Amino acid sequence: MSPIDPLQRSQKICVVMPAYNAEQTLERTWRDLPLDWVDDIVVVDDASRDRTVEVARGLGLHVLVHPRNRGYGGNQKTCYREALARGADVVVMVHPDHQYDPTTIPELVTPLLAGECDAVFGSRMLGGRPLEGGMPKWKYLANIFLTAMANATFYAFLSEYHSGLRAYTRRYLLAVDLESNSDDFVFDTEIIAQGVWKNLRIREIPIQTRYFPEASQIGFGRSVHYGFSVLSVLLRYKMQKKGWLRSRIFDDPPVAQHSPSSR
Repeated sequence: MSPIDPLQRSQKICVVMPAYNAEQTLERTWRDLPLDWVDDIVVVDDASRDRTVEVARGLGLHVLVHPRNRGYGGNQKTCYREALARGADVVVMVHPDHQYDPTTIPELVTPLLAGECDAVFGSRMLGGRPLEGGMPKWKYLANIFLTAMANATFYAFLSEYHSGLRAYTRRYLLAVDLESNSDDFVFDTEIIAQGVWKNLRIREIPIQTRYFPEASQIGFGRSVHYGFSVLSVLLRYKMQKKGWLRSRIFDDPPVAQHSPSSR
């Protein structure tokens, strides 16, 4: 892959941050962004109970606020709608909890800028020793199991389907029906299933993560629910593939999906 000079590129790169109670970590995340690779930053606050919005606006970022909590998937929908409306060619999702390292953005976006694929995911599994980074062992084992099931369903090979550091091309986000997806955490699996259905190309790069008290994590109970939700997505994909059942998430998106979001 030939190197790309960030100052000579023509494509617009937008970083989106789906935020919820990120007051203590948002500025740290922003300071780690390689700003010569970033043209626009959108923060969507999901009805936080702390000073997330005040901190984001104090940094001069473009901020949208949900009047009520819509969930992680619902937050991402607003993020991607707004990024597309603001003319993004590449959209990078960065969690503002500082768990994922945004300094890897150049490695994430370079294959997209070169037209080599349609999405790039950061993988903790490729990054080496995720347990040493603090990932709970039960979460590590569940990740391996769900990833194996997804690979078997999609006839693909990814080392992880549950990363919170991702980059998509405009083409990818326009090709899938974002609004038909869940507002919950399983959105992350649904958008991959949609991309596979549309024959979009996905790559991975190795990343490392940090686990610490301020980093947002879901507990064991919600993780179990998430696991069964992921298996449900895989079952729907398989049934759609065989023609046994039609799932709405695999339909073409309505044009209205890409209109600017309300402020």
